[in-house]
Amino acid sequence: MSGKVAAKNKKAYHDYFIDDTLEAGMVLKGSEVKSIRAGKVNLKDGFAKVKNGEVFLYNVHISPYSHASYNAPEAERVRKLLLHRREIKKLIGKIQEKGFALIPLKIYFISSGKAKIELGLGRGKRLYDKRATLKKKESDREMERALRKE
Repeated sequence: MSGKVAAKNKKAYHDYFIDDTLEAGMVLKGSEVKSIRAGKVNLKDGFAKVKNGEVFLYNVHISPYSHASYNAPEAERVRKLLLHRREIKKLIGKIQEKGFALIPLKIYFISSGKAKIELGLGRGKRLYDKRATLKKKESDREMERALRKE
């Protein structure tokens, strides 16, 4: 991954164990690209589904661009993701396993100016998993502080 990160989904790492990641292109309209560049994206409730051999992105809110024309696209429309056929077949096999979901992790721009999305193959965390993760994070912070003071 290279380029400017436009939006991150921090909640995804809290709610899911991310096993694998992959990069996909997105089919966007012009004003949506400008909104993404301005950082007006919310990935929090987003997810992706495979339907008829194609991957679609749901519940990702891209705010309408303020200077767009009269026919601006809907903020939460379903967007098609661009993946190779072999990647989609691999995803179908993994998603059919119990508890796996495709979660958008971040949207960023590559050097050629195209917007890409990083998808994570995640398994849902239970409440005790979330608590254990927070404890580990806190203990790591305390160790870093102790090492810095020495």
